[in-house]
Amino acid sequence: MKNQDRSGSSGPSQRMLRVGELVRHALADVLARGDHIDPKLSGILITVPEVRMSPDLKIATCFVMPLGGKDVTPVLKALAANQKMLRTEVGRRVELKSVPSLRFLKDTSFDEGARIDELLRRPDVARDLEDTEAETGAPDNKDED
Repeated sequence: MKNQDRSGSSGPSQRMLRVGELVRHALADVLARGDHIDPKLSGILITVPEVRMSPDLKIATCFVMPLGGKDVTPVLKALAANQKMLRTEVGRRVELKSVPSLRFLKDTSFDEGARIDELLRRPDVARDLEDTEAETGAPDNKDED
């Protein structure tokens, strides 16, 4: 079983997920402490919701978003400009054979969640949900007790 080709696997391996979480925590710690030099990053709270590792663990794609509705473009540019220093700081906090190269992208999961919420609130979707409740005889809300 171990020698099977995993190129067709459906998702990241456990190791990729574990290393991604380690890098995410280390990067979030560096950004929260303000250990960075760039004045463009000072005073901006940056959240790191996800880090995806490449299969060889050499590249970490870090999804970031500044808090408080700030423009993400200058933040991404500043992070990319300080990539080497951030990589060094992550390397100090995480024990890995080799420290991955960091890539920074805008996190769109918040936008996607808002889009899905908007879709669920549409009248035609609400009507379909009511039809489902009528068929089953029970409300579809599991939160209510």
